[in-house]
Amino acid sequence: MKMKLFGKWTTDGIEVRDKGLAEYINLDPQNLPDKGGKYAKRRFGRRKYSVVERLTNKLMVTGHIKAGKKHVYTSGRNSGKKIMAMKIVEDAFTQVEEKLKKNPIQVLVTAVEYAAPRAEVTTVEYGGIRSPVAVDTAPIRRVDLALSFIAKGAAQKSNRKKTSIAEALAQEIMAAAANDSKTFSVDRKSMLERQSEASR
Repeated sequence: MKMKLFGKWTTDGIEVRDKGLAEYINLDPQNLPDKGGKYAKRRFGRRKYSVVERLTNKLMVTGHIKAGKKHVYTSGRNSGKKIMAMKIVEDAFTQVEEKLKKNPIQVLVTAVEYAAPRAEVTTVEYGGIRSPVAVDTAPIRRVDLALSFIAKGAAQKSNRKKTSIAEALAQEIMAAAANDSKTFSVDRKSMLERQSEASR
């Protein structure tokens, strides 16, 4: 008997079209997206975690919106309760499947591909003068940023609103998979790439 995520969805036949990300989107079959931090202290250990588990982990850290600011959201799903985060992901995947009639893992992978920035800006200092420089983004960081944008977009959509976090996450994943520029994750990716282009 094949393992299915949450006993519902299989990873068989999931296609990663972006060849640069294929090695970094882990689709190993598992029942629950939780390895208990098994590879946390290993270099590039994130590659061994399922893409669904990485999304679950990002859902627990949606508090920091702007760099240098302290966490805005620190309660509820941001309090380290992974079972709560897994339930949110399961509910969101169920909604995605009901609306699109597709495997939600495939929809998530497509969303990550569209939300992953190819370039960003870093600061380089020469002789006491700081200047922005465009750099290509590493594949593992591209996946991290895409998942982070999706989680933060869902958190902002549901914060102090009638929309539940599961609904907001489902909407964010579906919109990103459709490459909708109005969605938070795709908009952030476009912004980073525009800034990078301007710094070249």
